[in-house]
Amino acid sequence: MDAALIIVMLKVAVVAVTLLLIASLTALARGNYRLHGRINYVFFVLTLAALLGLEMVARLISPRIFLEHFERHGARDALRIHLMFSVPSAVLLIAMLGTGLRRWRNVHIALGLLFLILWTGTFVTGIFYLPHTAAP
Repeated sequence: MDAALIIVMLKVAVVAVTLLLIASLTALARGNYRLHGRINYVFFVLTLAALLGLEMVARLISPRIFLEHFERHGARDALRIHLMFSVPSAVLLIAMLGTGLRRWRNVHIALGLLFLILWTGTFVTGIFYLPHTAAP
């Protein structure tokens, strides 16, 4: 198993779910709340699947694979910064699903705005700063 390949696959997944997020926000802007919710279900499931797959590799299958990869690239700080955005956004995603299902509009909107900020940080740090090439 190669850390660089896994990171490339995760970057593709982040781009894909970000496109879903944009589609969800477009549906919301057009007043189609039902479509907004359905797209967000898909966003949630795909993001959760990617997180669980990553955790399975990182914790069970090959626990040192990413540590060694980021050490070889001198990118441990980049990973740390990325995690400062991605971990809270994952937690918020769960909270947003709950508030959306319960139709707690004001809380859902507030969490959504915070999520968008954190997701932007997740996207930028994940796509542009995490190394996805084989070590030199």
